[in-house]
Amino acid sequence: MDRISWDHYFMAQSYLLKTRSTCERLAVGAVIIRDKRMIAGGYNGSVSGGVHCIDEGCYVIDGHCVRTIHAEMNALLQCAKFGVATEGSEIYVTHFPCVHCTKAIIQAGIKAVYYSEDYKNHPYSIQLLEDAKVKMVKVGYLREITKGDQKKEQFINELIQKLERSEVNQQEITMLKERAEDLFHTSSFNNT
Repeated sequence: MDRISWDHYFMAQSYLLKTRSTCERLAVGAVIIRDKRMIAGGYNGSVSGGVHCIDEGCYVIDGHCVRTIHAEMNALLQCAKFGVATEGSEIYVTHFPCVHCTKAIIQAGIKAVYYSEDYKNHPYSIQLLEDAKVKMVKVGYLREITKGDQKKEQFINELIQKLERSEVNQQEITMLKERAEDLFHTSSFNNT
């Protein structure tokens, strides 16, 4: 029996969490993983018991909704609330983290950030993650890939990896990755 990859499984969990978001501007979900087990999850929304953006609109100051707690922060706060250690864990997020969430992720000892969608990928966030040696991996959200497509995707991924180790022009490899991404509607070929 073929099964989806761990990355796609956990990314799917973050997309499920995203459906609980109360933000009207952008729904985001996040799940924190340690040893292939989910230890916390979060979505962006208001403070517990507070007014929600879906009820009264966003409370925007300087272009940011100040009512909303980001998904990554909610997941980290859940760990803090229940005394769950985050050192050495990984986080799967539907969207690339903002600068503030990036700093919290690093401070929490998270060793890898897996994200599905680019979202204002701030250069300072990228620099902070690189400096802290936190792995960044873009994972395509597995939508409706059939078992046959999974095998084809894996085969193409292996071919691209072999090409990257050969003397093939990097521009040609990038073009092949883009074509593969278009075929499978996923971006798992971008960080092989």
